[in-house]
Amino acid sequence: MDDQDLIRKNRRMGLYVILTVVFMVGLSFASVPLYNLFCQVTGYGGTTQTAEALPSKVIEDRTITIRFNTDVAPDLPWEFEAEKKTVSVHPGQKGLITYRAKSLSDLPVAGAALYNVIPLKAGQYFHKVQCFCFEEQILEPGQEVSMPVMFYVDPSIADDPGMSDVNHITLSYTFYKTETEALEQALEDFYNQAPETSETKNPGEI
Repeated sequence: MDDQDLIRKNRRMGLYVILTVVFMVGLSFASVPLYNLFCQVTGYGGTTQTAEALPSKVIEDRTITIRFNTDVAPDLPWEFEAEKKTVSVHPGQKGLITYRAKSLSDLPVAGAALYNVIPLKAGQYFHKVQCFCFEEQILEPGQEVSMPVMFYVDPSIADDPGMSDVNHITLSYTFYKTETEALEQALEDFYNQAPETSETKNPGEI
């Protein structure tokens, strides 16, 4: 093998390495949305489903009790709780629960909720029609809001032998602090509207 052949071989090898790296990087970015899509379709990991309307069928001879669990990340200065601890529904029947969130901060704060259900296998049968968890929430200082969630348990749960032992489902929400452009705008509006005092000036101002 002469020098020219060796150079061409090294170039091909280098090209293969570069293409492999590009492919792996692209795959890593795609893995998160693909995993989320997989969870949404299958209910894997207790991921709940979404729906635009209620089903027409109700299984009246079966009742499932929905428990509501709420948590807030330590760095998010909010109170967050459900108005009721439990709600009982028939599969296919509309369920409605209202959550209350209150900001304990003296500045606008944004939060987003992560959620799942237990047992995990019930995720594919738990559908949300309306939910605050679909978008980020921004609360002004001391603001308190009510956030309804409309849901139903898919009536097809009655046809799944593996779900015959499920009479209770726990819906859990955890709010985490978020930093987004919408929050930056809310903070800017807050500082623009606040009186010019040492307590309300934007950090960094003299």
